[in-house]
Formats: sequence, structure tokens, C-alpha cells
Amino acid sequence: MESNGKCALVTGASKGVGRGIAIGLAGAGWSVTVNYNRDEQGAHETASTIRNSGGTCWVGGGDVGNSDAVKQMLAQHMEAADRLDLLVNNAGVQTWAPLLELEEKDWDRTIRTNLKGTFLCTQQAALIMKDRGGGTIVNIGSGANKAPFPNLVDYCAAKGGIEQFTLVAAVELGRYGIRVNCVAPGCIEIERTRDESPDYAGTWSPLTPLGRVGQVEDVADAVVFLAGDKAQFIAGQTLYVDGGLWSQIPWPYGSKETAND
Repeated sequence: MESNGKCALVTGASKGVGRGIAIGLAGAGWSVTVNYNRDEQGAHETASTIRNSGGTCWVGGGDVGNSDAVKQMLAQHMEAADRLDLLVNNAGVQTWAPLLELEEKDWDRTIRTNLKGTFLCTQQAALIMKDRGGGTIVNIGSGANKAPFPNLVDYCAAKGGIEQFTLVAAVELGRYGIRVNCVAPGCIEIERTRDESPDYAGTWSPLTPLGRVGQVEDVADAVVFLAGDKAQFIAGQTLYVDGGLWSQIPWPYGSKETAND
């Protein structure tokens, strides 16, 4: 694959959507740092896929919810790549529990990783980008940005916060040539979502206007677009990658065609 000369860092890229984004960026010519927290083996598997396809990548561990670890992660990236053109804030966790049963420690863990992690990584990356003339930051949100997910109150709170954080960051950082946007996936089939539902595709496809669930490549394509030259005047936006799922509301009537049958 032909390099575009630019470098990206993707947090939480050892599996799932993060892995797909890292691989998609590499396929578009980006050199990529694959970040992980606990799953080092998964991160190296992501890196191997990229390298086997002719791409350039590095692997870097780091807890995005810890400010010292984030500073070290960015320093290691700069030592290896010597530039940072794109940060993708993807690292995230969730807890399946009703609001009245959710434990404080689980709330803290989710907010710390998803929301605080996005803040810490954005702050440190933006300091680098500011001094080097600009860059792009893409935050990974969720359908939970706009729709309440029962039993995922911590996740919804964090992802909703990420969307608002994206707006503020876009306003404040635009003057430095830094564009900040959000990609919000919905019904994406990965290891985690297959664990949530034995027939994930069969459950969600009938509810989705486009008639299928999403794949990690769908999310990666959106990130590649927002990171690229054709999105140079796009900032502070949330792009939903959900097949239209979260654009619809409960509707008590059938379609016009059905009504006329």
C-alpha cells in the first residue's frame, strides 16, 4: 500500500472497532500506532495484519484514563513516528447493569476510560498538533449519543458526554487548525456485540432501515473520510454510522404500501 506520509494514533485498537479503524487507516496509507491497555496480544495481532499488508505501524500500551500514561503514550508515538496528524479516541468499556443496581466502581471505570480518556488524549494530542500547524481528532461515540440504552447508563452518560466534548473541542481548537469530529456507530457486529446476542445480525438487521448490521469496515471508512483532505471544512459534527437505525422513531402505523394492500 502507498503511504500518504501521515501518522495516526488509535486508542483501544487491540480488537473490535478500534482494530478495524487501525487497519482501515493503514489501508488508506496512514502509518498507525496501535494502542492497547491490557490486551497486548490483540494489539500485536492488529499490527501483524497491518504489516502483512505492507503498512507501517507501532504498538504502544497505555491506560487512557491515567494522565501520566497518556503523556508517555504520546511521547512514545512521537519518538517512533515524529509526527501526529490524527488521533482516534476509540478506547471504551461498558457495564451491563440496571441504573438501580450499577455499582459506583463500575460507573467510575466507564467514565474514567470513555470520557476522561477522551479528554486526556485530546488535550495531549492537541498540544502536539498546535505546535505543528494542525491535525485531526475523531472521537468514537455511539447510538447512545442520542438514544437511551437500557442497562447501559454509564456507557450512555459517557458517550453523550463525548458528543458534547467534541463540540467544545472543535470550537476551541479550530483556531489552531485542529478539526474535531465524532463518529457514532450503531449495531456493529464485533466480538463484544455477538456476546450480547447469540444472533446479533438476526436481531438488529430487521430493525435497521438498510436491512443489515454494520461491520467494522463501515466505521473505518467514516474515520478515513473525516481524517482526509475531502473533509477539510468539517468540524464539530457527529456522523452516525448506523444504517439509519437511530434516525427513526416508534411509528404505530405500517407503511403506505402495507396500508393499501
